[in-house]
Amino acid sequence: MIALIVILCLVGIVAQNSATAETLKVENAKDVVVYKEDGRFGGWPANHGMWHWGDEVLVGFSRGYYKNLGERHHIDRDKPEQHWLARSLDGGKTWKTEDPQEKGMLIPQGDALHGTELPEMKPVPAKDCPGGIDFTNPDFAMTLRMSSADTGESRFYYSYDRGHTWEGPFKLPLFGQKGIMARTDYIVNGKHDCMIFLTAAKENNEEGRVLCARTQDGGKTWKMLSFIGPEPEGFSIMPSTVRLSDTKLICTTRRREGDNRWIDGYVSEDNGETWEYIGKPVKDCGIGNPPAMIQLQDGRLCLTYGFRQEPWEMRAVFSSDEGKTWTEPYTIRTGGGTRDLGYPRTVQLPDGKILTAYYWCDQPDTERYIAATIWEAPAP
Repeated sequence: MIALIVILCLVGIVAQNSATAETLKVENAKDVVVYKEDGRFGGWPANHGMWHWGDEVLVGFSRGYYKNLGERHHIDRDKPEQHWLARSLDGGKTWKTEDPQEKGMLIPQGDALHGTELPEMKPVPAKDCPGGIDFTNPDFAMTLRMSSADTGESRFYYSYDRGHTWEGPFKLPLFGQKGIMARTDYIVNGKHDCMIFLTAAKENNEEGRVLCARTQDGGKTWKMLSFIGPEPEGFSIMPSTVRLSDTKLICTTRRREGDNRWIDGYVSEDNGETWEYIGKPVKDCGIGNPPAMIQLQDGRLCLTYGFRQEPWEMRAVFSSDEGKTWTEPYTIRTGGGTRDLGYPRTVQLPDGKILTAYYWCDQPDTERYIAATIWEAPAP
């Protein structure tokens, strides 16, 4: 009888803790639509980038045609994909979309063109960058893009006017690797000094592992500094990096080994020359999603990601000790239609609120669209 009571008490404690973990929520969350269009697919802000200047926020995304492809992303691969932008002037409350292809800018290349080219989407060959980019320009933005999984080529563009116009595309080197699959993750160090964090192909030419590279002449030349972590059997891709001090960096990556999906953390104490593994900020991402990490005004790290498993959510975790330990997950938004969601980007606004943009679906077989949530972090 005593043993039964003990067991019941333990079960109650576990259930209580589980319920608490499941019901942790961020504060004052408000969901908004960034881009939604009948018959269209909106996706993957993580691949493109998100920038902000006070309450002015710009986010990139893919605009394609919707097609139900079962377990795959529901984008029609026989029709063209466009790389669009959405801009908010009021901290994410309202948005307007922009088509840079109308100006001949940010035109997809390689695999992203899919089956058909639009007349206005003639790919522009990437060229060598002359250098001299001023990364400290107050209206600066840069986006890094992959061109083709077959050739492993990648490119970058930059803007001095908050993304209204873009220079490029400029070639990124292969850094001695079999391929580079670039997505936007960079840290500005000085006027002509910038670090980028990229996914490289593994020795077997499959994706992938993360590396760190640097330019000190405004983009004319790039030098590989280091790999971030050993080559995995599965993959380590899609980095998100934050500078903690003049010499200290923390990088998180999307990980997969077999059926397991999680997010790894690495720290560098020597400005990207070497890296040390510091554990798993997120131990389970469902079927996998990339991290979007920022440092909050109060010094904490905030990492957002999509949880691609029922109940299909956008989540966040926090660290008060520079990534050594992390909180349990907090729910930003719940009740998505299926696994085809996430790939977030996150910024903190001047008033302290946090803005996370991602792609979302309400039902398994309805259009995917770009959404955002404005929310407040829980107290430390």
